[in-house]
This record gives sequence, structure tokens and C-alpha cells, in this order.
Amino acid sequence: MTEEIIIAGFGGQGVLSMGKILAYSGVMQDQEVAWFPSYGPEMRGGTANVTVILSDERISSPVLHEFDTAIILNQQSMTKFEKMVKPGGTLLYDPNGVVKHPSRKDINIYKVDGARLAVEMGNPLTFNMIVLGAFLKAKPVIKLENVKKGLEKSLPERHHKLIPLNLKAIEVGQANLEVVQEVPVPQI
Repeated sequence: MTEEIIIAGFGGQGVLSMGKILAYSGVMQDQEVAWFPSYGPEMRGGTANVTVILSDERISSPVLHEFDTAIILNQQSMTKFEKMVKPGGTLLYDPNGVVKHPSRKDINIYKVDGARLAVEMGNPLTFNMIVLGAFLKAKPVIKLENVKKGLEKSLPERHHKLIPLNLKAIEVGQANLEVVQEVPVPQI
């Protein structure tokens, strides 16, 4: 199994940390992992994306031109990465700020209103974990116990008190995943 993922949005949305947690979680699951961040010179408000590859085999390169899954958090990223999802692949997005929703008919499309749910949880910083939870519901490539281990590994010790909140946010994301479109799996 190999899962090639792009996570893209604005800086400050937790794009890079979501990718880092996903990568550490893959390591905790004894997978081969690549984590390849890309961001502009701006810290908040600029574009940011990260490629994460999880595999049972060695990974030859972290540089990809198409993805099994795209997790999209803003319109600029939708415009850039929707076309880079492999046919039969998955696109998950937060509709907040997206004005041109995905239109492809050959991919699975899911959405989660992570921004709204994070505000309802009383902590907007849980946004990225809500989105991660929705992704793990749509594509259960990592076990939840390994996500917990990934959080412990990727968060500084002083933030470990936030792990229960992050795990709750993942549950909220899983419970609120909306199916927009699912394409049939081709029969071989």
C-alpha cells in the first residue's frame, strides 16, 4: 500500500503540522514515510502545502506531480491541486472560503466544515485535527492509536496536555465527514 497525499492551504491553518503528525503516525505504524513541506516567505496568510507519502515499500522520491489524495483548505489550493488528483483518487476539502467547488466526475469528493466545527468546539486551533479526522474516516490509512503516538512524537512535551483535545477534534472530524461524490471502484 502506498498513499501519496498533498495537504494545501494558507499558512496558519496547520497544514504543515497536519502533515507532520500524519508522517509521524505513519512511522509509528512501521511504514516508510516522506514529508516534503513547501511554503512561501509569509508565515501566516501565504500559501503552504506539504506532500506526505505513506508506504509499505521504500519511497524513491518525495517529489510528485499527481496524488492519491488532496486535502484542500482554500480556493487557491483547489484551483492548483484539484487537477492533480489521480482518477479514482480522493479530494477532501473544507468549504469555508472555497467559491469554486470541485467539479471532476472521476474522483471521490468529500467535505468537512472544519472551520465551523473548530469554532463550535471552542478552539479554532483544532481545525487541522478536525480535517485530519475526516481524512482518516474517508481513507483509514493510519490507525487511531498510531495517530495518538504521532501526536506525542510531533508535539513538544509542553503541549502534551493538548493531546486529548486533538483526539476529540479527530473524532469530531470523523463524525462530520460529508460524502459529496463517490466513484465506483473499477473491476479488474
